[in-house]
Formats: sequence, structure tokens, C-alpha cells
Amino acid sequence: MADKRDYYEVLGVSKTATDSEIKSAFRKAAKSCHPDLHPNDKAAEARFKELNEAYSVLSDPDKRAKYDQYGHAAFDPTMGGANPFEGAGFGGFDDILNSFFGGGFGGGFGGGFGSRSAQRDAPMAGDDLRYNLSLTFEEAAFGVTKELLIPREESCEACGGTGAKAGTSPVRCPTCNGTGQVRTQQNTMFGAFTTSRPCSACNGTGKYIKEPCPECRGKGRIRKNTRIQLKVPAGINDGQTINMRGEGEAGYKGGPRGNLYVTVSVKPHKLFTRDGCNLLLSLKVPFTTMALGGEITVPTLKEKVRYTIPSGTQNGTTFRLKEQGVPIPNASSQGKGDLLVTVESDIPRRLSDEQRALLQQYAALSGEATTPAKKKGGIRNIFK
Repeated sequence: MADKRDYYEVLGVSKTATDSEIKSAFRKAAKSCHPDLHPNDKAAEARFKELNEAYSVLSDPDKRAKYDQYGHAAFDPTMGGANPFEGAGFGGFDDILNSFFGGGFGGGFGGGFGSRSAQRDAPMAGDDLRYNLSLTFEEAAFGVTKELLIPREESCEACGGTGAKAGTSPVRCPTCNGTGQVRTQQNTMFGAFTTSRPCSACNGTGKYIKEPCPECRGKGRIRKNTRIQLKVPAGINDGQTINMRGEGEAGYKGGPRGNLYVTVSVKPHKLFTRDGCNLLLSLKVPFTTMALGGEITVPTLKEKVRYTIPSGTQNGTTFRLKEQGVPIPNASSQGKGDLLVTVESDIPRRLSDEQRALLQQYAALSGEATTPAKKKGGIRNIFK
């Protein structure tokens, strides 16, 4: 018994938990790992068994009192304890799980929790799909309509989703008598244990198809490439996801479609970067314009505009151009972010003789000593 976890730890409750708290914890945990929701998941099956065992003890006042006093040894047959599942065949959870899950869950082990075929025959929502969409910077900023080609499962039109050839219908499985489960009982010295497994003849559906549909080969579903129009809203940002309800795979047994989740990836722009709905731009400006002031030409996402900067503008100064940014998504009005322009001095690489003479004259008037450069680089000792 040393490898068993504490039952309170299994359910995630304290030792002073009330009956309702224990029941609520079991309900929440059982939903997350029920085998019907996680087929062929051995970890989920083991977790579900562990939850069942813990709940069977802690939900019974007498068994809980014994467990609180003796721990797992209270139910260890090798130590004279009682088997918590003796005579119950794990069937003691039927009423509980039926009330939790609407009576739809089957039991792949320990006697079952209702008819699996009832759950398999009930309408079920189709699977959700995910799609990655690449957009240009401008498409994300202003919005765009895109046509998506989505491979997804559709209900077979030839058989109406039944899987049976047109003119025929599925019949009750003779192997499991329509229950979807095959049960076996084993008598041991500790009591009778009933186990169940999905019927292999009908795959647990309770229905048997004598003549499969030639189009879908009895599956009732066909994979198709479907074209869908997606309207991308203006102002969407990189990494955001659009939920297209009802555009996932077809449901089962008349159930609703799943959803399609489209995640956008926005390509970078050669000039702009985004900060929310604001645009950031680094702009080279002639140093004479920064010193004297004047108009500069500023590119925006749509056009070029003129903007006047004051004299004496310093390197790294940022100016805000109102509503020249990206549209604000879901805004009540047609609002936009701003364009933040940071100016940097554009120093000319080559000067004419006249330009050089004028700059030397300016330096002299400013009291700046200038020494004409004779060669690139180099260090001169000024203390000789």
C-alpha cells in the first residue's frame, strides 16, 4: 500500500473537507479525465481509477472514519482490512456520475457508469480547428478579407452521416445487444468484480452497419477542402486569434460544428514598428533643418505628410502626429493611434569646398577651433 497516494491529496481537499466539498472536488476532477473524453489515454484512465477509489472511501462516513484512523491499511486484505470495492463492482458511482454528467458516460473499467452506447449515440460537437494566417503590416493595420482553404471533416452527403449505404440503416449490434459494452464478471475471494470494455464488433457505438456507405466506407464523414471567407478586422496585432464559430469540423450524430481559431502572424514593416495602436518611426533629418527649424516630409502608412519642427531641435527628439497610427479595434468611433516620429541628425558624408568653408566660418564665429583633417583616423600627440 506504500505506493498509494493519500486519498485527500488525490481529490485535492483538506482532511476537514465537508461531504459537499468532497463531492464537488470529485466532480470537477472526474470531468477532466473521464475515459470517454480521453479515449486511449492510459494516464487519464489511471487518474480516473485513482479518483474513483479515493471518492468511494471519502464519500462513505464509515469508510472515511476507518481511513482517517488506519490509512490505506484499513482496506488492505493482507492486513485484515475490508475491500472498499467489495460487492460494488465499482458500480456505486452510477448515480453520482449520472447526476454529474447526465447519465451519458460509459465505464471502461470497474463495472461501468451507465451505457456507453447512450453517450456514443448522443449528439456531440465537432472538433475545433486551428489555422495560422500570415498578413502584411498594412493588411493588419487596415483590415482585409481573406479566403482560407480549410481541410476538415464533413458529414457524408451520400449516407446522411449514418455510415450505412443509402436505403439501409444501422441495426442493433448483436454482440452487445446495443449497449456498446461487453461485460465480464469475475468471482474472487474478496467478492465479485464486474469489468466492461467497448464492444469490438461495433466499436462501442451499439450499432452495427451491415452495408457500409461506399463514399465514406462506413465512417459517416468525409474529409474535404472547404473555402471560407474571413474578414480580418482593422488594427489586429501579431499573435492575436480570431474565433470563427461553427467553422470547425462537423458534429457527430447531429451535434453542432466545432470552431475555427485563426491566429495571425504579421510581417514586419521596413519603416514602422507598432506599440499597440501607435506607430513608431525613426527619421533622418538634415542637421541644418534641425538647427534652423522648418518643414520635414514624414511618411505614414497611407501617404507622405508635411510637418514643421522648431529651430534648435535636438537629436533624438520625438514628435507626435495625431491619428496617423493604426485603427483602434472595436472602438465605438473611428479612432486611431498616433505616429511617434523620432528625429536623428543626418550628417552629410561629403562636403563641397564652399560648404566646408561656410561650416568653418560658422565654427569660427562660435569659437570652435577647427583643424582640417588630412587623413582618416590616426592619433596626434598634442603635448609635443
